[in-house]
Amino acid sequence: MSLFGNKTVVITGGTGSLGKVFTRRLLSGDAGLPKKIIIFSRDEAKQHFMRVEYQQKKKVTDEVIYHNFEQLLEFRIGDVRNYASVCSVLKNADIVVNGAALKQVPSCEYFPFEAVQTNITGAENIVRAIRENDLKVETVVGVSTDKACKPVNVMGMSKALQERIFIAANINSSSTRFICVRYGNVLASRGSVIPLFHEQIRNNGPLTITTEDMTRFLLPLEKAVDTVFAAVADAAPGETFVPLVPAARMVDVAKALIGDRNISTVVTGIRPGEKVHEIMVSDEEAWRTFQKGDYYAIQPMLPELAPEQRREASLRKEYSSGDSLLTLDETRELLKRHNLMIDGEIKEEGEFLR
Repeated sequence: MSLFGNKTVVITGGTGSLGKVFTRRLLSGDAGLPKKIIIFSRDEAKQHFMRVEYQQKKKVTDEVIYHNFEQLLEFRIGDVRNYASVCSVLKNADIVVNGAALKQVPSCEYFPFEAVQTNITGAENIVRAIRENDLKVETVVGVSTDKACKPVNVMGMSKALQERIFIAANINSSSTRFICVRYGNVLASRGSVIPLFHEQIRNNGPLTITTEDMTRFLLPLEKAVDTVFAAVADAAPGETFVPLVPAARMVDVAKALIGDRNISTVVTGIRPGEKVHEIMVSDEEAWRTFQKGDYYAIQPMLPELAPEQRREASLRKEYSSGDSLLTLDETRELLKRHNLMIDGEIKEEGEFLR
């Protein structure tokens, strides 16, 4: 499979959890070695340390930037909020993965317009840059979240609009394929609950549970990257790919991580904008959702993009994290399988993405 062979791939927000693992997979050449991988983000410190890590420098010096533009892996400072910056970085792009986001629910609740500027205006800047400059971008992948499905918080609302912006872009930019991926809680990603639980265990607890009924989809970072790969390979214009993944009660995740340690849990109550169960496909989307291998493909609702339906939809109801839950033992086994528990020891900060 040569999805990315000899392509220029731009990853916005490329220093984040998804961007790091996606970059590692691209550099492996398993799906074809790209001609260029451009990490586009606004945090110079994160870029610097990621650049040093990938160049395997023994000493961290600013000199490593001097040959930046000669490398397969290139780093660009910029912001999806800035139209000119986006135009510049997309000039020679073949594939764009939009991973830039404000994604922490409480932060977006307290600073909603900041979420709008990154999650909505950022997406529109990508669409505008391609359309108004007639850029020869082949594919744009919008990275979305289960919180965009029946959204109740600002993060989900802004991501839902990002999905619609990318889907609608197919109508006026027919030479570029705009597609989306939507997935749930990524295990051990920056800002997620498992690193929080590990930190609380290191400090001898207690572990904070918002409610004992809360469930979440559990998605390893590698599966998130697989979802992007699958969408690039098979998604039709305007489709949204959703992975089929297990779900568990968060109280069972906490119990599995605690193990035999004498550490307590405390119920703190649901935070602003949280749901008890997450939904990846809504009732309204179910009738236009079809299974493609290990993924659901949600077809666009716009009639200009919707293909003629020749078979029965795969879903009859919404796809929720509360539908079918792992047992405590199954939850423990999943965490072990993804190296989040090793011989009962707690992984140190920074080990998750290596």
